[in-house]
Amino acid sequence: MLVKKLVEDLLQPAAYGLPAGTRIRLEETHTSWVFLTGSWAYKVKKPVNLGFLDFSTESRRQQACNAELVLNRRLAPGVYQAVEPVRRTADGRYVLQGEGPIVDWAVKMVQLPRFHRADTLLARGALTPAQLDHLAEHLARFHEQVRHDPETAAFGRPEVIRANMEENFRQTTDAGAFVSEDELREIQRWQRDFLSEHAERFEARMTTGHVRDGHGDLRLEHVYFLEDGTLTIIDCIEFNDRFRYADVASDVAFLSMDLARAGYPGLAEYFLARYAAHANDFDLYSVVDFYQSYRAYVRAKTSMMLHTNTHLPDDLRDEAVRQARACFQLALPAARVPAVIAVGGWMAAGKSTLAERLSLAMSAPVVDTDRTRKHLMGVPATQTLSGGAFHGAYTPETTERVYTEMLRRAEMVLESGRAVILDASFQRRGLRSLAAGLAHHHNVPFMFLECRAPREACIKRLRDRAAHPSVSDARPEIFDAFLAHFEPVEELSEREHLRLDTSLPPDEVAEVAREWATANMRTPADVAEMEAFPMYP
Repeated sequence: MLVKKLVEDLLQPAAYGLPAGTRIRLEETHTSWVFLTGSWAYKVKKPVNLGFLDFSTESRRQQACNAELVLNRRLAPGVYQAVEPVRRTADGRYVLQGEGPIVDWAVKMVQLPRFHRADTLLARGALTPAQLDHLAEHLARFHEQVRHDPETAAFGRPEVIRANMEENFRQTTDAGAFVSEDELREIQRWQRDFLSEHAERFEARMTTGHVRDGHGDLRLEHVYFLEDGTLTIIDCIEFNDRFRYADVASDVAFLSMDLARAGYPGLAEYFLARYAAHANDFDLYSVVDFYQSYRAYVRAKTSMMLHTNTHLPDDLRDEAVRQARACFQLALPAARVPAVIAVGGWMAAGKSTLAERLSLAMSAPVVDTDRTRKHLMGVPATQTLSGGAFHGAYTPETTERVYTEMLRRAEMVLESGRAVILDASFQRRGLRSLAAGLAHHHNVPFMFLECRAPREACIKRLRDRAAHPSVSDARPEIFDAFLAHFEPVEELSEREHLRLDTSLPPDEVAEVAREWATANMRTPADVAEMEAFPMYP
């Protein structure tokens, strides 16, 4: 196969049976050519052997195309249409519509509008937290359904992860144009040390079923938010199972890292937090920093490969240099500002609304008792649990178990160096004491935001909530009983306790809470560091 001629021929509209003058665009990666006709995209594998993938023969490329079709239909069922032959005509032209012997293969896909691609949306400031929340929920459902068995689990063993990591290091020995020698050594030292010192964390993830047949290449440019509300994710890893069989934390870490690479570390942390909530998987925080560093290193490596491809246009090669340098910087260990911020108070006083706004403003995950309780009871988050106040799933004994699990999840977040927000009523002093104890154990600030609103406003919110599916089971008929058992907050200092009137506009309340919380962080340097991580730069 003549590579240069194949590309030239497939850039001609006649190769697809299209009218003369139809524009065919080419997009190129280090492994594929993608020919865009306006309605369809045809991906042809390059005849390369990079060690971690081998497309050097026509049969290997056909096998990879077939795998790509099947695997990508999991997250993009309407996009991946068929594997079609590339033929060579009697006059020597390469075509996708015509007669002649088969010389190669192409994956035929619906051409998706770049305008709705996540990286394009982000570049014009149109990628919203609500969309990232939707993506996080979508991925949590996907990960719950995909294959997970002893074969996939084996790829979560520390020695397997180490082999992949060391392969990355061997393939970047000539990285001097992209990162300093000292920084490269620091990245490699940190990844090696983390894997060695916390091997039990990776083993725990493996034994608890979190190593699954995921996506493997979850970057912004592979995510589309289409006009009809469809969320489509394309281009998973098909060429090597060991890059797709991985901890779900590795999948979400790739997209979180990509958001940070694009200059939005606040959105990166928000996406990660929403995934943890939807998947009930706050244990991912025990390993996610390693995977973010690992994924950044992989992205730097592939950008280096693009830069060395002399067939690419100069502007693409220059962009590859910028991406490689940025990703090596992201692979360095990050510094964060940990704290425990508890949002409690009256039923329907706006606790969850405030917690979510603080999560966005402070790049901190929310761990709440409502989702925790439903997960412990083995029911979906929006399924109502029977029993009134202090009965059924809400007995004091069950509630204490829920708070214990909530605080365990919060500890996973704290141990990663992040702040965590607790969303619960904290109606008893003992429950508030448990949360404060967690903060004091880790020597980080504790703050309690007490939400209150007029009774009639709370009752109205409860009635409105009852008309729709909700993770909260609170109802108007139990409000007074709840209030009668709420123990006044008298045990906390002014530095630890702020009472808020949540009948005011939510954004106004959240801003007051954010300013108070950041002012009560441990040191002025801590505050400055937190404010250096905005939602949008």
